[in-house]
Amino acid sequence: MTASHQETPVQRRADETVVQPADSLRCSDAERERTSTALHEAAGEGRLTMEETETRLAEVYAARYRHELDALTADLPAPDVRTGWGLVVALACRQLIDDLAALAGRGDRGGISRRRRLLLALAALLTVLAVVAMTVLVLHGIVGEGPEQHVHGFE
Repeated sequence: MTASHQETPVQRRADETVVQPADSLRCSDAERERTSTALHEAAGEGRLTMEETETRLAEVYAARYRHELDALTADLPAPDVRTGWGLVVALACRQLIDDLAALAGRGDRGGISRRRRLLLALAALLTVLAVVAMTVLVLHGIVGEGPEQHVHGFE
């Protein structure tokens, strides 16, 4: 046996002795909460039944070692852990797709009214016009650093 596979008896209660791997680390409350959140998300996605979720949650709060928590989520897909700008861009793209679907009347909520679609199109048009106007003004030196001072003196 290697050192990583050695087992050590651990006394939990006077009447119960459990064998734990020697390299086991105790889990923290934060790790229990992360596992609990993962189980709730899996239940919300339909990956676990309510009975499975309740059973696993009971085991989460009874767990003492990290490997016990890992075993409770081993059959679930790993969460998407994008951070930073990648997350921001992904969320912005998702929002844009949802808005375009709503504008086209194919949103999840059964579509939107004609008046709201018209208002959204008008808002988009005004936004584009504002960007074009600001670009033209900046290129002509009216906005930004201010108008350039041209001094034409007679000598």
